[in-house]
Amino acid sequence: MPVPVVSTTVESVVPVPPEQAYDEFIREASIQYGVDAALIRSVMQTESAFDALAVSRAGALGLMQLMPEVAAEMGVEDPFDPRQNVMGGVKYLRRLLDLYRGNVRLALASYNAGAGNVTQYGGVPPFPETRKYVKDVTRLVASSRREHREQHD
Repeated sequence: MPVPVVSTTVESVVPVPPEQAYDEFIREASIQYGVDAALIRSVMQTESAFDALAVSRAGALGLMQLMPEVAAEMGVEDPFDPRQNVMGGVKYLRRLLDLYRGNVRLALASYNAGAGNVTQYGGVPPFPETRKYVKDVTRLVASSRREHREQHD
């Protein structure tokens, strides 16, 4: 009895730069949760350098470096699935932005160090990693906005 065979040929490969690979998910999450796409991209770059399989020493997972309990709370079943991770991470970021009435610095500090630490210190905690994180993400957002303006001028 003959066995069906399927063959394919790849004619060319067009590599997508990591910083553009997840644009579709960033756009979707930005629209769904009302969070600036530049902020989402900057968090993702700082958290995982766009590595969907990243795992931190603390156990944070995927593009947005979600802790397992946060991932579960945000409805993320597979934290290594790029779309689920981005949607869950942005849903969490939206929650933090709402908690801090739109204060991006406090939302970022909380994303990095936890809301308890932001409350305990009454602002960005004095942890060098958290201060650097807030500074890095803020710098990337500003740079992204500059580039966007230059492209559209």
